Amino acid sequence: MILDGKSLATQIELKLKGQVQAISQKLNGTPALATILVGDDPSSATYVRMKGNACKRVGLESIPILLPASTTTEQLLSKIKKLNETPLIRGILLQHPVPKQINERICFDAISVVKDVDGVTSLGFGLMSMGEQAYGSATPKGIITLLEHYKIPLEGKHAVVVGRSAILGKPMAAMLLNKNCTVTICHSKTQNLPHIIKQADIVVGAVGIPELIKTEWLKNGVVAIDAGYHNTPNGAVGDIQKEGLSSICSAYTPVPGGVGPMTIATLIQQTVESASCQFEIGRT
Repeated sequence: MILDGKSLATQIELKLKGQVQAISQKLNGTPALATILVGDDPSSATYVRMKGNACKRVGLESIPILLPASTTTEQLLSKIKKLNETPLIRGILLQHPVPKQINERICFDAISVVKDVDGVTSLGFGLMSMGEQAYGSATPKGIITLLEHYKIPLEGKHAVVVGRSAILGKPMAAMLLNKNCTVTICHSKTQNLPHIIKQADIVVGAVGIPELIKTEWLKNGVVAIDAGYHNTPNGAVGDIQKEGLSSICSAYTPVPGGVGPMTIATLIQQTVESASCQFEIGRT
């Protein structure tokens, strides 16, 4: 089974479009997603543009904020503070990574938790991991949505997450744990990685290295979720070796068209949820 994230993302956007129209009428204005890009990294600029296009498709306002590569932590914090205080801005996204002179964690944590629609704050992660209400990290949350849409069994399954980043590997593991999976997290210091992966019912490639996870490491019937994306001379590949994948897996995400579209759809969905909370709960 191919887990088609592109198709599901399109379905999600169609539902959100009607919701945004109703919310805009109640707010007497269009809710917005602010995206902050520090510097001129071309890949980051592409991601921000894609997110802006998704906003337009559902009727949200997109507010791109471009800051020079020389921006300091204090300057970025000042910008985030202003966005927190602007009522119609319902989501704030700080594009990762930022230049090295900026303390990224401090800036992530400056985002109001009710506008943290990318799920990057420490508070949001803590609430999510404890099963409380919070916006989840967009890529892991999108993966969970995709698995549930295709009715992939999670409870009692052994899930191996390869990667431990704060915005992907760690929240992915926590979300799978909350779905009653038995979870193993692997990383650069893990010993005998192929042996561990061979035991997995579900493998999530979240390490950021092209085709690190070899097809021969996977057991028959595994569900393979590839959160990686790398341009190579032979085309786009993920973190999991593509060759032979379809003959081993019971289900897998294609690259491209699997996890990537779900990340953006989740970001937009959580922005709409934040806008909805403004008039239903009165949060600002």
